[in-house]
Amino acid sequence: MSLRRTAARRRNTGILALLVATVLFILPFVFILFMAVKTKQEAALFLFTWPSEWHFWQNLVDVVQTRNYMLLLAYFNSIVITVGAVTLLVIFGAMVGYVLQRRPSGWNKVIYACVLIGLMVPPAIVPTIWVLQGLGLFKTIHGMILIQVAYGLAFSVLLYRSFIGTIPRDLDEAAIIDGAKPWQVFFKVILPLLKPVTVTLIVVQSIAIFNDFTNPLYYLPGKENVTVQLTLFNFQSQFQSQYNLLFMNILLVTIPPLLVFIFFNRQIVAGMTSGAVKG
Repeated sequence: MSLRRTAARRRNTGILALLVATVLFILPFVFILFMAVKTKQEAALFLFTWPSEWHFWQNLVDVVQTRNYMLLLAYFNSIVITVGAVTLLVIFGAMVGYVLQRRPSGWNKVIYACVLIGLMVPPAIVPTIWVLQGLGLFKTIHGMILIQVAYGLAFSVLLYRSFIGTIPRDLDEAAIIDGAKPWQVFFKVILPLLKPVTVTLIVVQSIAIFNDFTNPLYYLPGKENVTVQLTLFNFQSQFQSQYNLLFMNILLVTIPPLLVFIFFNRQIVAGMTSGAVKG
């Protein structure tokens, strides 16, 4: 009887979890889809109803062609920022995590404290803009890449440091005995073993950077520097909002990160779990 009760309890818990997930995640996405295919008049009612007419293709074309194909430029800028920032996060995060884990010194505690401060202290907008202007990086794509690296580096370092602690030091010593230089030990021995946590970092940070709204809004003004999230302003105004095109834009912006998360969900869980459990 106890086994039956346990099995029934697990089944009921699973059903309840599926219902909660449906309400929290699937229904909002369905609402976005319905709004994206409605006519302008029907979408203005803002009701969760089946569309009387499906205008998917027409709304899609209107969104892409708005403001001289601004969405395509925004996709290009967002991809450049995401790829550039994630590449630097992987390289610098792994290198700093390796040094903190493998090279104990008096400075390590200071560096580790700075990393923790980077996670806890919120960014200051005005001083950051002042620094960017002084360096000539304000309103530039490469300046935005450095901002994303600065904001995500602390998390990357902690993730790599925890995972590197699971790699035996004997590998480092064996490579050094064979004549490998320090940079060869890292790039040829350690870095290939960091694939699980690297995949996790790439997926998590790429989704966060691609979906970032506030940082490009503050540090990357200008029509030529628009990102995908900022294109949402194209269909909102003080007097009239085109909700059907707005939600079509939201749909186009949401699909790429959603596909990445779906296909790499197992890698994310595996990388985070292995780093946490073994570290």
